[in-house]
Amino acid sequence: MAICRYGLGVRGWEWRRRRPVVVLLVIVVALGAGGYVVWSYVRPYLHGSNCEVAAVERTVPLDLEQAANAATIAGVAFRKSLPERAVVIAYATAIQESHIRNLPGGDRDSVGIFQQRPSQGWGRVDQLRDPVYATSKFFDSLVKVKDYLDRDLHDAAQQVQRSADGRAYAPHEDRAKQLAEAYTGRRPAAVRCWFSPSKRTEPRREEAVRALHQTFGTSRLPVTRDGDRHTVKVPTRRTGWAVASWAVSHAQGYGLSEVRYAGYRWKSEAGHDGWTEDGHAPADHVAIR
Repeated sequence: MAICRYGLGVRGWEWRRRRPVVVLLVIVVALGAGGYVVWSYVRPYLHGSNCEVAAVERTVPLDLEQAANAATIAGVAFRKSLPERAVVIAYATAIQESHIRNLPGGDRDSVGIFQQRPSQGWGRVDQLRDPVYATSKFFDSLVKVKDYLDRDLHDAAQQVQRSADGRAYAPHEDRAKQLAEAYTGRRPAAVRCWFSPSKRTEPRREEAVRALHQTFGTSRLPVTRDGDRHTVKVPTRRTGWAVASWAVSHAQGYGLSEVRYAGYRWKSEAGHDGWTEDGHAPADHVAIR
């Protein structure tokens, strides 16, 4: 072996020559890893809080309150075994009356999602501020309208609402259809919601299950618990996606962190990514954590 004056062999000289490059690579890797950690932490804040419903040609944006109310409307329709057309009529009405928000007031004594008036016999103010109750009352009135499924949407809605101008409901029909196909489960994995860590709440899964049962009905959706996970048995794939969409839309309110169903998973920490493939996600029940 050739020996240099400092006692280093050929390999020693090679190491000294390459050492700056190796150190630089180590620094780059470290910075990259650190950057990834920072990005993972910051990313949820960058997107803010919102929801989107995927449709054929576009997405429909909703804020967290609108999404939760939209999910409730579809769930109540499921409990009452109503067709998708009834949900479309309800959505168009709610968009016009309140932008699908649970308003504390309105014209005269109108309140809630459908701006129903206690003075006209819809119920007490506190009842009408409950989205499940308000939606139930709307559907109870809608099904009494003769041939409501065959009427023009604005006509059917006006028969229920008796508003100043029933034609105002008509422009919302397309958007209502897009919401309905997603929230009734006809379009799978169509609803995604996300919110920043600052808006995360403590888990209230038991309350979420009670609200789910109040909305969809208890007997048709049995729930079992395994540790911090609740599994909701669903009779059909469409029902499963309706339940999964409800859970995602209520995740911020009830502190839910994960929803899994039919080969897909949604996680609150990456909510903006929407539903991602998960080969272990069950097909016969919705898993909620």
